[in-house]
Amino acid sequence: MGTWDIGHFDNDTAADFCGSLDEAAAGEREGLLRRALTLAADTGAEDYLDHYEAVEAVASAALVAAQCPGGEPVTTAYGPDQPLPILPADLRPLAVAALDRVVAEESELAELWDETEDGPAWRRAVQELRDVLAPALGPAPEVPFELS
Repeated sequence: MGTWDIGHFDNDTAADFCGSLDEAAAGEREGLLRRALTLAADTGAEDYLDHYEAVEAVASAALVAAQCPGGEPVTTAYGPDQPLPILPADLRPLAVAALDRVVAEESELAELWDETEDGPAWRRAVQELRDVLAPALGPAPEVPFELS
């Protein structure tokens, strides 16, 4: 995976996903985000979540969070160039479920980050997204991890 920083769009997979959003018709963009989030959220706890799917889910969650109160606008050159529609509120809990799955034990992306010194910072960045998406849902479930 070509990754150059811990940002939600700072890797080849997220940049390619955003390119797909730009190439999609305006009316199809919400569906692409929903599919990426659903794919991650619906992966069973015992099933292994592929890092490509997890990266697309994180990028999608960041785009949803950008439209929430307290959300950070997506200003990176690797995000979508084309505007997104106003996204429905029902994407927020779906994005939370996807992020919880992304940081879970059976997630390749979490495993890859946990093998680096930037793993804790990446996890904090994902938690910050989750906090914007679900301020009333409370803290994320504890997911133990160890640094090598």
